[in-house]
Amino acid sequence: MPRVAILFDNFGPYHLARLKAASQVCDVLAVEFGSLSLEYDWKASESFGLKRVMINSRGSSQDLSTKEFQKQLYSILCDFNPEVVLVPGWGHRGALLALQWGLTHRVPVICMSESTRWDAERSPIKEWVKTRMISLFSAALVGGTPHRSYMEELGMHSERISFGYDAVDNGFFSEGVRKIVEGRESRAERTAVQEEAREIRFRRLEMGEKKKPYFLASARFIKKKNLPRLLRAYAHYRAKNLPSTLDVRLSTAQSTWDLVIIGDGELRSELEKLRSELGLEDCIQMPGFKQYAELPAFYASAGAFIHASTTEQWGLVVNEAMASGLPVLVSNRCGCATDLVQEGENGWTFDPFNEEQMADLMLRISSDEAGRLKMGVKSRDIIAIWGLDRFASGLTGAVQDALSEPRKGAGILDRLLLSVLIRR
Repeated sequence: MPRVAILFDNFGPYHLARLKAASQVCDVLAVEFGSLSLEYDWKASESFGLKRVMINSRGSSQDLSTKEFQKQLYSILCDFNPEVVLVPGWGHRGALLALQWGLTHRVPVICMSESTRWDAERSPIKEWVKTRMISLFSAALVGGTPHRSYMEELGMHSERISFGYDAVDNGFFSEGVRKIVEGRESRAERTAVQEEAREIRFRRLEMGEKKKPYFLASARFIKKKNLPRLLRAYAHYRAKNLPSTLDVRLSTAQSTWDLVIIGDGELRSELEKLRSELGLEDCIQMPGFKQYAELPAFYASAGAFIHASTTEQWGLVVNEAMASGLPVLVSNRCGCATDLVQEGENGWTFDPFNEEQMADLMLRISSDEAGRLKMGVKSRDIIAIWGLDRFASGLTGAVQDALSEPRKGAGILDRLLLSVLIRR
């Protein structure tokens, strides 16, 4: 098997699942830049059977100077002597240092990317710099259709672009949800979080006791996740679902779902204030950040998943929800929407700035139980080919492409640009 070094900033559960899949088709060295993530409060995960090294075991990769970071990374790569190196994107200091090492040692470097044309503001100068950087990579491993298009726009030949970067362990979610739904989880597996998720679903309603699904969202509480608009859209949904007579109220109140948002972040106080202003404290719940092993409990009790980001390179939580058998409502600004959402089949896409449209889709999906269940089955069918096998096969294709290409070199201008970007 080819000897491959795969680099990530910090290993969360998604990364470790992909790395273990990669180790089935390559001799993998997993290189982690730092022990802490600046974005996610992940607990350290086991990596049995995986060769794994860490550059900064005491914190984030940002805590190291460029000189120290370079020294340690170069030492690791020289000791392992990989045939191919895979790096996360073209913007991280560690990725650019690894690219520099590859060019110096005539080792092909593959860019793993989930960037799209629209996920950030673009300027002609920045795009020109990107085209220079992309020209130094031997191949690319991307998420889906819009990511391939952007990579082609930046100058990578289509035959050297492979799919499969954005994948999750579908079996973990599908089997975890099935166990919970069927009541087959053991007493040891029935965690406090599972009990918390069950309580959210089975809590007492004003109109009486009844099991009821809810809308589920999972996101960091930051601006681009668009959560204030989601809360206001949910308020519109409830208003649209209000019956005009008491008799109708008795029959429809139980079809009005709650909204559960798992996650945390800097906007929590703002969201809690908005929830209070909307008078929705009893039906919008924010139980906090949940670890990977705790997620199936929430997917198992949900009725549909909604992801409302104004910009999102991919959106792996949509993969999770689909593997869990949920219909999905996904912002059309999410990179996964093009490939994973089939309109009217497993859900719908929407304009994330249009609260009324979100509300209408919430109403549509919560008022058709048979259709919702059918959509959930379709979600599982669609996501079946987007699992870890896809990552492993995409990795294999990208490695073969990289090894078949002439070894890359860098001219004076590109070396200068690379040096400036590393130290910026």
